Amino acid sequence: MTVFYNNGTILWLTGWSIADSVFDSLREALPEYHHMTVNYCEADTQEKMIFLTETAAKKIKRPLLIGGWSLGGMLALRLAAMGLTDGLLLFAATAQFTRPRGESDRGWADAYVRRMSAGLVKEREAVETRFRRMLFTEMERETKLDQLLPPHGIWSDRALIAGLQVLREEEVLSRLNLIRCPVYLVHGTEDEICPYGAALELASLLPQARLDSIPSSGHVPFLGREEEIAKRFRSWWHEQSNDGNSTSI
Repeated sequence: MTVFYNNGTILWLTGWSIADSVFDSLREALPEYHHMTVNYCEADTQEKMIFLTETAAKKIKRPLLIGGWSLGGMLALRLAAMGLTDGLLLFAATAQFTRPRGESDRGWADAYVRRMSAGLVKEREAVETRFRRMLFTEMERETKLDQLLPPHGIWSDRALIAGLQVLREEEVLSRLNLIRCPVYLVHGTEDEICPYGAALELASLLPQARLDSIPSSGHVPFLGREEEIAKRFRSWWHEQSNDGNSTSI
């Protein structure tokens, strides 16, 4: 049987160290789209990670939406600045992950990310465990939300280091003015990885952005909320299509 997807394709870009299956419930909640993904598990250099991302976007027939979380959100913004997408669905995203002193409300100090990278060589499991704990608020851990994450250990050592290198060096902040497509932002107010200030920054600099704040949520604001987020996104994208700001079939 042939399946026709009336709304185009969503290309999913996952966050650092996490398997793409973290999006499975979101994909199920959006059956009217064709879904594709980029596999970063064996991307052994920063350049390879970016190459895989760009190649995937360029091969997909439009209309194309890009769903990105965290690291994937930054790479999605990069693609949008290149004009390679018709819309963005971003979770816990930032246009620049590492920040100078005085901007801790929008990102991390570069020294912290360098320490993570160095720590992977000696104690990978400990680094991943600490990172996964930081993804959630205490309340979210008490309700076992963290147990919904895919198992750790999926990415190769070199892919983990490459991902951190992207976070350290990539910045789209200076190119946000090139993004013309609609952007739907979902961000937890208690995010310790990409602070909520990064979402406010994006919302203020992207003229076609909508920010949905998730109170008391950490860095995985879609987990356990997939049906509701899909409903809100679907309604928003329909409005964008009717307003003539996006391309649809």
